[in-house]
Amino acid sequence: MLRKGLRAVSVVAISAPVFEAVAPIITAPGAEIMHWTTKLLVIANRTIDANEIRDAIVSRAAGGPLEVTLVAPVLSGAGSMPARRTATALRLDQAVRRLSEAGVKAEAIVGDADPIVAVQDAWDPRRFDEVIVVTPPTGVPRWMPADLPHRVERLTAARVTHIVTAGS
Repeated sequence: MLRKGLRAVSVVAISAPVFEAVAPIITAPGAEIMHWTTKLLVIANRTIDANEIRDAIVSRAAGGPLEVTLVAPVLSGAGSMPARRTATALRLDQAVRRLSEAGVKAEAIVGDADPIVAVQDAWDPRRFDEVIVVTPPTGVPRWMPADLPHRVERLTAARVTHIVTAGS
């Protein structure tokens, strides 16, 4: 039963596929319904600015409000640590810029060289709702043999989506 001055509004669609239609929401006349903002943590290394990541995030943003934090472990290989951190930061800046141009709010973190440590350092269950782990095809880096997507899922207890990019 509704109290006088309130109206029932049925929720017919919610962007996250996990949710189904729910019981009516009671609002005061003229009140706006607040939409849930999904907070997404994305972990990727050399592929952080890949089209597959951008497209997946932009597609998610089309379904409702989305805030993204990109985490890229510091690049491994030759060169000094400051030079590798700078290269990683430049790649992250490009990815954030591309998402921003597509209308997606994003921030970036240069993480530890070990991807699981990078996730552990960034993860806060009060801040993030889910995680996307991005890897190149099997055989490229050592992330897949380390079973990174499943390790991240166990670490965070969050929904983890695994995206495989076309290449590094």
